[in-house]
Amino acid sequence: MAVDLFHVDTVLLRRLYILFVIEHATQRVHLAGITAHPMGAWVIQQARNLLMNLEDHADGFKFLIRDRDAKFTAMFDAVFTALGVRIVKTPVQAPRANAIAERWIASVRRECLDRMLITGERHLRLVLDEVRRSLQHAPAAPGIAPEPAHRALASTCPRREYPGSAGDRLGGLIHEYAQLA
Repeated sequence: MAVDLFHVDTVLLRRLYILFVIEHATQRVHLAGITAHPMGAWVIQQARNLLMNLEDHADGFKFLIRDRDAKFTAMFDAVFTALGVRIVKTPVQAPRANAIAERWIASVRRECLDRMLITGERHLRLVLDEVRRSLQHAPAAPGIAPEPAHRALASTCPRREYPGSAGDRLGGLIHEYAQLA
């Protein structure tokens, strides 16, 4: 697993921080929390909440890659080491050491957040849930097949009607399609 924080500035000039964990094997992303004030105690609590949500799935993790941010305290590390997870700290100023997490942040920014005006925490959570689901190619509802990856977040291309179009998500940033029988 890899864990990281990134920020988003809202329309109301408020900075929100997103804590997320990404599984290396499956590329599954878990949004641990969103806050305006990411302190060490908040990060620790979000890690505990995440592990409770993962239940038995958390036992399969061997490593947790994280940067040297001061918000990741010794207590944060203890939450994971209690499960037998080894903490791997990235070298100073080496974003490539946590490349999978950094690539996910870049994808979310480039494909969605740079094209939207976020109004607040609730709006950001809804947008990130949609983008996370889209980037993981999970269907929105039973019977709707995920669209091909090269069209997953095509918002700059003119809208084309494809057979079986199921609709737009996030105001047209994400298009979902289903095969017609």
